[in-house]
Amino acid sequence: MKTAIVNIAQLVTLAGPQRPCKGAELRELAIIENAALLIEDGRIAAAGPYHELNSKIPPDAAVIDAEGRCVTPGFVDAHTHLVFAGNRAAEFEQRLAGATYQQIAAAGGGILSTVALTRAATEDELLVSARSHRDWMLRSGTTTIEAKSGYGLDHATELKMLRVLARLNQEGPAAIVPTLLAAHTVPPEFASRRADYVRWIAEELIPEVAAAGLARFCDAFCDDHAFTVEESRTVLTAARHHGLGLRVHAEQFRPGTGAALAAELGAATADHLEAVNEESLKKLRDARVQPVLLPGSVFALRRTQYPPARAMVDLGLAIILATDFNPGSSPIASMPFIMSLACLQMGLLPAEALVASTINAAWSLGLSERTGSLEAGKQADFLIHEFTDYRELAYFIAAPARPRVFIAGNEISA
Repeated sequence: MKTAIVNIAQLVTLAGPQRPCKGAELRELAIIENAALLIEDGRIAAAGPYHELNSKIPPDAAVIDAEGRCVTPGFVDAHTHLVFAGNRAAEFEQRLAGATYQQIAAAGGGILSTVALTRAATEDELLVSARSHRDWMLRSGTTTIEAKSGYGLDHATELKMLRVLARLNQEGPAAIVPTLLAAHTVPPEFASRRADYVRWIAEELIPEVAAAGLARFCDAFCDDHAFTVEESRTVLTAARHHGLGLRVHAEQFRPGTGAALAAELGAATADHLEAVNEESLKKLRDARVQPVLLPGSVFALRRTQYPPARAMVDLGLAIILATDFNPGSSPIASMPFIMSLACLQMGLLPAEALVASTINAAWSLGLSERTGSLEAGKQADFLIHEFTDYRELAYFIAAPARPRVFIAGNEISA
């Protein structure tokens, strides 16, 4: 099948270096004005000025008029907790009344309250709710989603969550990248046997998940109320041994909780980093670990310490933005809203936020050859926006915008 997208006022291709973008590269968007996009069999055949491509449009091609609007790659959300049962609206109210995230967790709420609901749900029930969450993301332009387990914390439920992700990925249209996060918190039945739980993850669960091909990455939550650096090292070392890529929840609440470990183990990403210091940032840079910044969780928890994104850019780190969509600390599914937060609260420019939400995120997932930019040979995952300039993505905060969403060249209705 052949398709031509014409009358594009601003085509943001993000064509760039064959590695994640850093420094000044984050502001180089490779924009083509008055452009066209040619698609064949779900892949981009050409992207360029309309006057150059007009004669190359096949007579049998379907022609889509972009109506003088802006076209960008689809968003790549590189950190989500897509699968869970129920919600934590009651805890949201508690936080508004003054309770902290840590106080709620210590009282048996937080992650463990979602664990109880998720354990009780059937696989089909989880699929229905996860599909709904996925559709929220699709409607705002997210076409690729990294998604974690971690609300099971036992054998049956962790596998159940990963099977839901596999089913979602198989049914499409969004690409789902599964991550094992059994090291999310210690479940109640192991409260007095932490070492046994860590050993079970490393010696039993990870080998089974890896052998079954149910996860592409393994994550560990390394922080005061979760897992220590040594516990996280045990889990992540086992994951690396079994061929899984590594991602690490690090330095969300306190420095010294995971960033150096991510660098030591050569993780793909270190996520959160609200409390990170410059020494750890340099270690991440030197190890080529990409920071995944999650301003939505800072916003939703009413905290004021955002990740030092400007310092990261200045140091040469290839930053990523993601929603951290989850039922507790970041019930946010919109990448454009995350871009607005990143610009307003972390000092990023709209161009930097867009690169961090697309091609840089694709690199961290091992998908840069397929998605994240609009270049010949890549899958045609793109958005026709309701505006003419990419800067409006971050500028119109929480606008009820509905881009036209295309995955593999097919328009998606969610």
